[in-house]
Amino acid sequence: MKVLPFKIPKPKDEALVYQVDRERVFYDQLHQHAEIQISYIAKGAGSLIVGDSISDYKEGDILVIGGYVPHAFKSDVSFSPKSLMYTLFFDINSFGKDFFRITDLASTKEFFKKSELGMRVISNKDIIIGEFNKLKTQNKIEQIATLLVIINRITQSQTTPLSSFVYRKSFSDDEGKRMNDVFKYAMDRYHEPISLDEIADVANMSKNAFCRYFKKRTNKTFFQFLIEIRIENACKLILGSPELAISLISDQCGFNNIANFNRKFKELKGCSPTQFRAQF
Repeated sequence: MKVLPFKIPKPKDEALVYQVDRERVFYDQLHQHAEIQISYIAKGAGSLIVGDSISDYKEGDILVIGGYVPHAFKSDVSFSPKSLMYTLFFDINSFGKDFFRITDLASTKEFFKKSELGMRVISNKDIIIGEFNKLKTQNKIEQIATLLVIINRITQSQTTPLSSFVYRKSFSDDEGKRMNDVFKYAMDRYHEPISLDEIADVANMSKNAFCRYFKKRTNKTFFQFLIEIRIENACKLILGSPELAISLISDQCGFNNIANFNRKFKELKGCSPTQFRAQF
């Protein structure tokens, strides 16, 4: 399956695609594709952008990303030097336009609805991982049967959304490149001051045009998004480097004072950085 920015051509005559990504880092360009994606992270850790939101991913995660939902993985090799992901790609019409609409498969409706915002599976992960481990030795018919089992298990599992808003129009390649450039710039330089002039220049737009453009496509301002990136990276340092003082983590993640860091952290995580470290 060849990956292009914001477009993944579907292999000819294949209703279901089983893909193994075994890399040092996962593909990190912001992209979208028509297919729904169910992925099992067997190795690796890092940050995940889905729609308007950024969160982390780690070994053992099971993630569902809906069709045409913009997303990007940014691997963190300091946490894990190798990345391995098993993925099933398909869409609601892969097996015929009425297949998932028959009465016997009525319970899958919730799965497809939740996939529109993406979701992380919280419970029953060991059972679902067991099904993923069968795929590598199965033929196509067996893989389709396993897909149905996985979807059924996910509908019976506790899940949490990966985003709160998804821009419903398909991005052109030019728009995809612009958004990718903006997201990548923010994720690479979150620890530095970033001005509106600077990020608008990255998007090759005026400041006012960029603010409208970004808000329309993410339902938040660029600086709200930047704060979320900084807080997610702070969470990694809080948990992964217990010897680091909270004030030092604040500085390393781009906050100019500890009071602002504590306030924004509590707004997003519901507790202070110190409480977060104690909980986990």
